[in-house]
Amino acid sequence: MRLSVVVPSYREAGRIGETVATLRTVLAPVHDDGGVEIVVVDDGSDDGTAAAGRDAGADVVVEFPVNKGKGAAVRAGIRAASGAVVAFTDADLSYPPQQILGLLEEVEQGADAAVGDRRHPDSFAVTDPSWLRRAGSRAVAAVCRMLRLGRGHDTQCGLKAFSREAAGELLDASVIDRFAFDVELLFLADRLGMRVRDVPVEVVNRRVSSVRVASDGWDLVLDMVRIRARAMLGRYPRGDR
Repeated sequence: MRLSVVVPSYREAGRIGETVATLRTVLAPVHDDGGVEIVVVDDGSDDGTAAAGRDAGADVVVEFPVNKGKGAAVRAGIRAASGAVVAFTDADLSYPPQQILGLLEEVEQGADAAVGDRRHPDSFAVTDPSWLRRAGSRAVAAVCRMLRLGRGHDTQCGLKAFSREAAGELLDASVIDRFAFDVELLFLADRLGMRVRDVPVEVVNRRVSSVRVASDGWDLVLDMVRIRARAMLGRYPRGDR
């Protein structure tokens, strides 16, 4: 399989069908040239998200009995996927999925990972984020710098792709289950010496989201401190790429 797309989902029964259908349509050229696999992970929803994903024709549906967090969902989805390149994106398609094609190209041309960067000069927002989300993103970036957790990547951009080999290495080393999973993933990619490409993105900032900015933001910061502590204690591997 050329490409797998993992869609972590929580209480998305109302739109996961449309998400799967849109991904099928947009990624049809890849389907015709190597194959596309869509993996839906229901992160403990109570609204029938898993059933809706199956009804929509997702190739693989992983269902958690309880909510475990985005990191756990993405990790399970990647492990269940069979693509040579594995991407993941948000269920609300805040990042129009044609952009997955660009990430796929970057990885197939030699990058270990391709990640969206909302701060790239060529990126733009179709709708502006709320002031609270904007402040939250800046706060996360500031904490990343303070804790030295990366090389300036836009960690919370919900559009990323990895080669199968890189994804396996990163998942074996990662332990964070919730929103700081993305921070940990890119911290590990840099630590292991992987080739990470930051690419411009178009983003549609949705007004309705399952993210609770204040409480989830605090949990994210606590997990970022745990990542730094694990690194200082030598509990993450190093690479020589």
